[in-house]
Amino acid sequence: MPVTNAPVLVTGATGFVAAELVKQLLDAGYSVRGTTRNVEKAKQDGYLTGVPGAADRLELVAADLLDDGAFDALMQGCEYVMHTASPYIIDVEDPQRDLIDPAVRGTLSVLEAAKKTPSVKRVVLTSSFAAISGEARDHVWSEEHWNDVSSLDNSPYSYSKTLAEKAAWDFVEQNEVDFDLVVVNPTGVIGPSVVPHVNASHQFIVAASRGEYPGIISLAFPFVDVRDVALAHVRAMEKPEASGRYLTSAPALSFRRMVELANAEGFGEKYKFPTRSLDNAFGNAIVKFAANFQPKGTRAFLKMAIGQEYRLDTSKVQNELGLEFRNIDETFVDAMHDLEAWGHLG
Repeated sequence: MPVTNAPVLVTGATGFVAAELVKQLLDAGYSVRGTTRNVEKAKQDGYLTGVPGAADRLELVAADLLDDGAFDALMQGCEYVMHTASPYIIDVEDPQRDLIDPAVRGTLSVLEAAKKTPSVKRVVLTSSFAAISGEARDHVWSEEHWNDVSSLDNSPYSYSKTLAEKAAWDFVEQNEVDFDLVVVNPTGVIGPSVVPHVNASHQFIVAASRGEYPGIISLAFPFVDVRDVALAHVRAMEKPEASGRYLTSAPALSFRRMVELANAEGFGEKYKFPTRSLDNAFGNAIVKFAANFQPKGTRAFLKMAIGQEYRLDTSKVQNELGLEFRNIDETFVDAMHDLEAWGHLG
């Protein structure tokens, strides 16, 4: 049963995770008030408005993260707020302008509005594994950890997520608020999409299908199904006992395993997935050298992640929110078919 009859406010509703969240909320019987910078475009595109239940229970409203007070009026009457809107760009021209300011100022704008709105009971914030870890090393990562290595010059996206989440926790600690804050920290999010946008995690898959990698490199990154991430948000809203941060991820998926799955599904015959083995010491050296000629964000990521393995403790989200992760191999295959259907591969 829905825990509220009031509309659930979802920021950045046309984003990859947010659109799936809107879909699941509507499926569960909730009314949704979704924000987007361009309402008319969202309606013309029809991706969200075509979701079952949207005709009766989805309201799209205009809001910009950097506009002061943008969420004040929109939050009136809402009891739960899902703040998912935040830029996800690896390579940017101006990290402060394009990543840090929208992430931090947007988060604080939402929390300021929630503070002014007596009806709000809980804010669920979409953060990231990037706020937990900014490096790959022999370590088991959990909600207890914070990224303390990223900066404006080193992985600015990760830095933006860290600053935004810390700003959120500082806000609720330093202000008298009548709502509580729960945070979801997903790893790389992949899977079938309600909207046609290619998020950063899918960009890696698309690039591989276009022959942009010289070989199968030694890269293994933790991914999670977008449907599981959305469900984690819904559970974080619905369960009164939910609190703190929730690291949300399936086990890591290696580049080699991705290629194997793609070939098994017949994608290898249609697209330019790599075949040369570079997932070895010699290949690692080549990739790290070649990374010097990539944009700063890509360069930092490759040098950090090549040849490394991530180990994560996701027991909290499984035990407290009852989340059971989809098989990541099946999620990858679903993502491949979805990317092909949207026309993104090759």
